[in-house]
Amino acid sequence: MFGLGFQELIIIFIIILLLFGAKKLPELARGLGKGINEFKRAQQGLEEEIKNVASDKPSSDKELAEKISKMSDEEKAKLAELLSKK
Repeated sequence: MFGLGFQELIIIFIIILLLFGAKKLPELARGLGKGINEFKRAQQGLEEEIKNVASDKPSSDKELAEKISKMSDEEKAKLAELLSKK
């Protein structure tokens, strides 16, 4: 796991325990879990939206340009990333 051994992970856990205290750890873990889930949902939604936009076959370049102009900067970046992989 990231090139860390068991001893390093224990040391990191002890440092976190000392910094935040035992009472705050569950709250921190919950917040971290919610943040990760939110990120995953946003990523999936973005991928789904890109697939929807890609499946809508515009009848002209003008329609395609309009759809791209309506996309957010994040969606445009993700689209550019997907297109560069091809």
